[in-house]
Amino acid sequence: MTDAPAKTYDVIVVGLGAMGGAALRELARRGCSALGIEQFDVAHDRGSSHGQTRLIRRSYFEHPDYVPLVDRSFEAWAELERVSLSAGASDRKLFERCGLLLAGSPEGEIISGVRRAASEHRLSIETVEPRDLRKRFPGFAVTDGMEVLFEPDAGFLHVERCVRAQVEHAVALGAEVVTGRRVEQWSADGTGVTVRTDKGDFVASRLVLCAGAWTGQLLNRALLRSATLLRSAALPPLVVQRRVVLWFTMSDTVYSMKRGCPAFGFEALGGFFYGFPSLDGARIKVGEHTGDDVVADPDQIRRELLPDDDARIRSFVRAHLPRIEPIPVDHSVCMYTMTPDQHFVIDRLPDMPNVVFAAGFSGHGFKFAPVVGSLLADLVTGGDSVGLSCDLFRAARFP
Repeated sequence: MTDAPAKTYDVIVVGLGAMGGAALRELARRGCSALGIEQFDVAHDRGSSHGQTRLIRRSYFEHPDYVPLVDRSFEAWAELERVSLSAGASDRKLFERCGLLLAGSPEGEIISGVRRAASEHRLSIETVEPRDLRKRFPGFAVTDGMEVLFEPDAGFLHVERCVRAQVEHAVALGAEVVTGRRVEQWSADGTGVTVRTDKGDFVASRLVLCAGAWTGQLLNRALLRSATLLRSAALPPLVVQRRVVLWFTMSDTVYSMKRGCPAFGFEALGGFFYGFPSLDGARIKVGEHTGDDVVADPDQIRRELLPDDDARIRSFVRAHLPRIEPIPVDHSVCMYTMTPDQHFVIDRLPDMPNVVFAAGFSGHGFKFAPVVGSLLADLVTGGDSVGLSCDLFRAARFP
């Protein structure tokens, strides 16, 4: 990947994580002259698209409207996997179907939400009776009153592989990519956009902002410079939160993917905890989806393991993963960019129709990256490739 020549592009994509990489690929597929700008490297560990694995599931307790988008995402990831493997990549299996075990109170958000989505979309969801849990999934324990559901077709995505595959295919389709370029400022008018980086400027007709935890900063800079935009802004209030995931050693093979261990999610201890089967037969990844550790500046996030980072996850492991020693051996820090309702924002900027953005994926967006890329490309080109209602993601829903 080399520096882009000085020219005007049809579209510039800022940020090449899950969403930006998908948008760049889709725009290149549609014949656009497209440039992707990434401040770090492709598949870096500084934002929200790293850590080996991400869940992909149809049991969408957040809202049933996501289910058709997940269906399309399953198809899109499978298509990208075929493209990647046909290009000769030996390590590009992107999706693993291992199933997903969900547990919680029947009246809780998770179980009731899954049942609602399953009823509305006729999903294949199994009820696991407590007496069968120990036999089918011996590595897990539930407390009295918990209900257990299993989605057999769910699984996980290899996150770094997915990010690289999207960008590499975009380049193969003709897109250009520059890395190690930090966007310092941007401007737009009726004729085009200018993106100023710490190593030069780039010009295009249209702009797509997919900067993850940095998106709020980039949008606010535009607001401060544009009185017109400021008067009519309908931008989402974005809050960045810090999340820690831990890896634990395992001496029992019941947690191995090769032994049939599923991914899992538990509504327990006043939060939502999740994890994945062991990929290497030695360690297992566990995290907490819920939390409120706000990050004022994504460039200043604490990446070391802090004293209070592991207490709740260790308590969950002790209660529900009884065959694991609850002492973490490794960790990773990522960022959630949250909206107030925890639904995404995919829209044009008010008064700047040639600028579109995607933000606020609230810790559950990665699986949708190919669909988000198509939605962004539709906004740029005026197409309707997805053919699904996305009113849930309009910025104007916020006062």
